[in-house]
Amino acid sequence: MTKVTRIIIQQKNKHRFNVFIDDGQGETYGFSVDEDVLIETGLKKGMELDSSTIALLIQKDNLQKAYSLALNYLSYRMRSKKEIVDYLMKKEVDSEQIQHIIDRLVQEKLLNDKEFAIALVNTRMHTSSKGPMLLKKELIEKGISPAVIDEALATFTYEMQYEKAAKWVTKKLSVTSKKSFKQQIQNLQQTLIQKGFTNDVIRDVLAEAQEEKSTDTEKMAVAFQGEKLWRKYSTKAQGAELKQKVKGGLYRKGFDISLIDEFIEEQSNEG
Repeated sequence: MTKVTRIIIQQKNKHRFNVFIDDGQGETYGFSVDEDVLIETGLKKGMELDSSTIALLIQKDNLQKAYSLALNYLSYRMRSKKEIVDYLMKKEVDSEQIQHIIDRLVQEKLLNDKEFAIALVNTRMHTSSKGPMLLKKELIEKGISPAVIDEALATFTYEMQYEKAAKWVTKKLSVTSKKSFKQQIQNLQQTLIQKGFTNDVIRDVLAEAQEEKSTDTEKMAVAFQGEKLWRKYSTKAQGAELKQKVKGGLYRKGFDISLIDEFIEEQSNEG
């Protein structure tokens, strides 16, 4: 039998202890254990240990160290079960120990995928311009089940989506653009899709934006693009041919035909 001769606190970690033993050949360092393992097993000086008990103590300590890793990882923010599993796998923790740790964290109410999903959606709603489809993708990547994802995304209502998307669209349209309003709307639509907003929200937001478009801004844009085209084509064409080329170019850029005709007329008079 092996006897415990000393148990001392580690200098760099006050929650871990070095255990010294004597198996009949003099005192040597045996192993180290976490404070929780020391208390749980009642390990103390003078206790006799066989090889299987020592192996069990080391196993318990390894499990406790892995659990401490998970706790530290959780200390920065909430995590999903998959995030904890992936993290512990990177740390080369045994798969059986990982499952034990996940079960313990769930039992201690430190790990809950439903609470995690709802919290993530709520945070993204208030701190980003992402729509629900992007949030769904993010939750899938974090290992959240479809049923829980649907429940979490239910908090991201149509009204909240609309308000967020409309605010973003208004901000973008307030910036002076040299593109036609039609091109701006097409670009905004593509970006809203990329941001993960639902089709009904995108349709309704852009429909309202089109109703409120500024004629003055559109006139400035058609003049800017028209003058560029006029300079471009005037080296090769004159008269009716020049007007037709400029008119066609502006039409392809999405400008209203009435504004195009108005620009052509003004340009002709200036000429």
